[in-house]
Amino acid sequence: MTTTPADEQPSRPTLPPVVYVPTTDDPEPTARRVVLHQVADGRTALYTYSALDRLHDHYLPDSSWVLCDGAALQRIHDATPYDLLFVDVDPGLREDAGTAGDAGLGADRVNGSGAPA
Repeated sequence: MTTTPADEQPSRPTLPPVVYVPTTDDPEPTARRVVLHQVADGRTALYTYSALDRLHDHYLPDSSWVLCDGAALQRIHDATPYDLLFVDVDPGLREDAGTAGDAGLGADRVNGSGAPA
């Protein structure tokens, strides 16, 4: 039996077991919040990174962060819904990034938004 494209189920990208999520840099770690971004088309995005070096390479090198698993990402979404979840994508926040980043969405930083880290 052969399958046709209609028979195939669309595959979803696999999320790593844990991801690093940028947070605000409040001196008190318990007061930090995840940072959400509004992209050019108005949707809200959460940028996450599969390794700490990727966060430093793609996001901002001195960013505070929290390590989250799938359940923590769901709690963040429940408290402060986001439309897009990016993994290992450059939002174009660094001054040396001459473009809008890999996402090509022209992200703007939303300060202090998000659920408790």
